Amino acid sequence: MFPHNRSSVPPPATPAASSQPLKFTFPETLDRIKEEFQFLQAQYHSLKMECEKLASEKTEMQRHYVMYYEMSYGLNLEMHKQFCFFIAKETCFVHRGIDFMVTGWACFDGGDRVSV
Repeated sequence: MFPHNRSSVPPPATPAASSQPLKFTFPETLDRIKEEFQFLQAQYHSLKMECEKLASEKTEMQRHYVMYYEMSYGLNLEMHKQFCFFIAKETCFVHRGIDFMVTGWACFDGGDRVSV
């Protein structure tokens, strides 16, 4: 708004300018108001665009979050199914082993079968 290269010493005042206050004409005031309004409009537009960009990024991040959540849930479910299958398979092997051991030891005891 103000120039950055202002010197600390004010310019020499003319006798006419120092005795009267600074007055703007009506067209000059309108021009200044128009310039400020255009500046504010440009600032509003840039802020609006930034807000829309952030909103679209937010939507994209939410979409990614849902996608990763679904993948994680699916992976967890698949691991649970695999674990249950593994437990069932191991249980079956253990039962077969016990059956084999019972019938196998019965064969070594003279051929007598032991019913389980």
